[in-house]
Amino acid sequence: MKKIITRISEGLGNQLFMYANSYALSKKLEYNLYIDNITAYRKLKIRSYLLDNFNIKGKLANQDDIQDNYLKYLVHKLNKKIDFFRRKKNFLIEERSKNKITQFQDYTNISFADKIYVEGYFESEKYFKNYKNEILEQFTIKKIDKNNLFLNPSDIINHNSVSIVIRTDRFSEKKFDNLSLNKSKYFEKRTIDYIFKSINFISSKVSNPKFFIFSDNTKGLNELFSQYKNCTVVNHLVNKAINDFYLSSLCNHFIVGPSTFHWWSAYLSKNKNKICICPPDDLQFSSNKNIYPEKWLKLNL
Repeated sequence: MKKIITRISEGLGNQLFMYANSYALSKKLEYNLYIDNITAYRKLKIRSYLLDNFNIKGKLANQDDIQDNYLKYLVHKLNKKIDFFRRKKNFLIEERSKNKITQFQDYTNISFADKIYVEGYFESEKYFKNYKNEILEQFTIKKIDKNNLFLNPSDIINHNSVSIVIRTDRFSEKKFDNLSLNKSKYFEKRTIDYIFKSINFISSKVSNPKFFIFSDNTKGLNELFSQYKNCTVVNHLVNKAINDFYLSSLCNHFIVGPSTFHWWSAYLSKNKNKICICPPDDLQFSSNKNIYPEKWLKLNL
C-alpha cells in the first residue's frame, strides 16, 4: 500500500497548510494519506494538534510510522541523510534557500518510494489549488457549541462584517529575553498601525462595515479601538482557537493579520466578493514568496 505520512506541527494555521499540501499530493500521486500528530508535539508544549476539530479525511498514522521515542527518532534522522542517495525517495522535505526563503515548487515529478514522509510548511495556495473545493469541505468544523460563543453568529452574518486579527507574541512565545519581547512589542505596534489605516480603506469601500477583532491576548484592545464605534473585541473563554476561527471565517471581509491562522479564516470565507487586505512586507509571518492568493490586495501603507 502506498502512503504519505505528513508530520503536523505548530499552530492551527500551519497545521491547515501542512494538511492541505499533503492531501493534494496524495490525490496527485494516488497515495493514502496518514497524519503524524505526535512527533512534533513531544517537545512543542505551547501548541497542540487541532485538526481533529475538522472534517478531514486523512487518518492517523500507526505507531510504526511515528518517531515517538529517541531511538526511532535517530533512525529516522539517519534515513533522511541516506535518502539523498536513493533513486526512489522516502522523504519530501520542503526546500529552503540559504536565507530560509521558500516558494512553490512542483514536487510531483520526483520518483518516490511506496512510503513518503512529508515535512515542511508549504504555505501557498498553489500546492492545493486544484483541490480547493475538497479542501474547503474538509476544513469545516465538526461541532460548534453555540453556548460557548462570545456572540451570536448572526451578528456577523447579517452585517458587512470585517475580521481583524492581532497577534501579540510573534517573537516571544518561545523566547522570553528582552530582545524577543521588544521585537514582539514593535511587531504588535506596527500591526495596529497597519490595521488603523486598513480600517479607513475598508470604510471607504464597504457600506456600514462592522469590525470584529480577534487576538491571542485581548487585554487593552477595547480601549485601543474605542475611537471606532463599530468595533467589537471577541473574547472567547472556552475553546478559544476554534471558536475564534469559526466566527472569523464567517466574516465578509478581512484585514488579514500577520498570521497563518487569519490567512485561513480569510481563505475559507464563502463571500465571493470579499476584500482581503494583505499586511505590508515588514510584517512577515511566512517565508514563502507565494503566500498570498492573487486577488488579495496589498496597499501602500
